[in-house]
Amino acid sequence: MRIALDAMGTDHAPRPEVAGAIQALQESAADAEIILVGDEGLICAELATYDDVPTGIRVHHAPDRVSPEDSPASVIRRKPNSSIAVGLKLHKAGEADAFVSAGSTGAVMAASLFTLRPLPGVDRPPVGALLPTAGELCLLVDAGANIGCKSHHLVQFAHLGSVYARDAMGYTNPRVGLLNIGEEPSKGSVLTVETYQALLGEDGINFIGNVEGRDIVQGECDVIVCDGFVGNILLKFYESVAEHIVGLLRDEIREAKDQKLDLDHVFRVLDYAEYGGAPLLGLGGVSIICHGSSPPKAIRNALAIAARAVRAGLVQHSVEDLKS
Repeated sequence: MRIALDAMGTDHAPRPEVAGAIQALQESAADAEIILVGDEGLICAELATYDDVPTGIRVHHAPDRVSPEDSPASVIRRKPNSSIAVGLKLHKAGEADAFVSAGSTGAVMAASLFTLRPLPGVDRPPVGALLPTAGELCLLVDAGANIGCKSHHLVQFAHLGSVYARDAMGYTNPRVGLLNIGEEPSKGSVLTVETYQALLGEDGINFIGNVEGRDIVQGECDVIVCDGFVGNILLKFYESVAEHIVGLLRDEIREAKDQKLDLDHVFRVLDYAEYGGAPLLGLGGVSIICHGSSPPKAIRNALAIAARAVRAGLVQHSVEDLKS
């Protein structure tokens, strides 16, 4: 298992990447290898601060770094030696089995699309995002990669989301819901009405119908399908509410007289770092996108997500599912 990790992606790179990689290897099987891609001098200097570096760490030099000011569409052309471009090339060449980055989301998406290419039957690769619910985690597809979608795009999202939910999340028969403003088949826009009818007769999809925003928190489905415009708004709102609740709970705990109060589980459920990163689905490889502010824990968990996706055969299963 070889995973290329963009070591220059986070706001405080390469410190969180190095720490997350070391934590991941300490918890994983001995056959894993993490390739830290980026400025060799900076990465080695950070590694030197550790007394015991796992043998599975390898450094691959990439002199350039993508900045927030760089146009995502021009990264491959203008910065071919950036950590994002070089890491994806390693994956494409078979020198790495997956790629993880907390760099510019747009740049990672554009470079992944150009380098790994969409799978047959995929017109618009979507981003998946994990959402906490009252039950198990739920996968949101698309979380922001595509706007102006057609119904057949959302059907593709449903297939890709179902495969990911089975392979990487362990759901035997994931329930797929179409995000809408009502449960009735006739509710919503032309897009949602057409998509509803298309999903009804789609083989390989356990379609449970329309779901509303309130249904998500209750854990009514395992995969939520929508276009990237709606999905990104939902994701950002979800994250902001979680952060607000965590802040309120922390304040209450500080003031609580009962020192036995234990809310660790609540914090874990609401902490995005627990889920690591968002997979870019429908490509000829595994590409995981993390927050720019990711701490080591998020990097560690993103690496674990990538490893699970590779070991489960996510890409091949996606190809087979789209053919059926």
